[in-house]
Amino acid sequence: MKIYIKNMVCHRCCLAVAEVLKTLELAYLSIDLGVIDFADYQGDKLSDANHTLLLQALENLGFAILSDNKSKIIEQIKRLCLLHLQQQTQTEKQTLSQFIHTGIQRDYNYLSQLFSSVEGITIEGYFISLRVEKVKEMLFYEELSLSEIAYKLGYSSVAHLCGQFKKITGLTPSQFRALKDQNKRVGLDDLKIV
Repeated sequence: MKIYIKNMVCHRCCLAVAEVLKTLELAYLSIDLGVIDFADYQGDKLSDANHTLLLQALENLGFAILSDNKSKIIEQIKRLCLLHLQQQTQTEKQTLSQFIHTGIQRDYNYLSQLFSSVEGITIEGYFISLRVEKVKEMLFYEELSLSEIAYKLGYSSVAHLCGQFKKITGLTPSQFRALKDQNKRVGLDDLKIV
């Protein structure tokens, strides 16, 4: 049995969910971004009491259990966007649409329409917002040049990175870096798309 969870965006989220399951003494097979696999440990479903306890504990951490199929697909798309962003520097590059289609095994046009109708933004728009947040993180810590950031995140050029960054934030990367103390970063799970 699998339970799908909204707002899991990083490895620390998996650790937090693992701690909840340990506290509630619920055995599980694995935890991945957005999903807990109970396999045969809990039978076909959790007891109502355990489900309620898990729901409350997860909500206290800012997570939510997804119950309908559309919500599960949306979370899978978001998780795949994050994974694609993390894999940008690999030599064998797939387009975002190919990556999502491979990960979900559904027609990309259907997935794109579903995502847009529920989230109010295209998958590509969401992915661009994720990339810009990652650029903010890299600029904030001043470890890499703009050229290195552009390469690491799969931008075709520094100009492309700067154009997307300015469109989303209203600032150039240099302006953002200069004002970093005033520009608080947004957690990926709190990302608000405009």
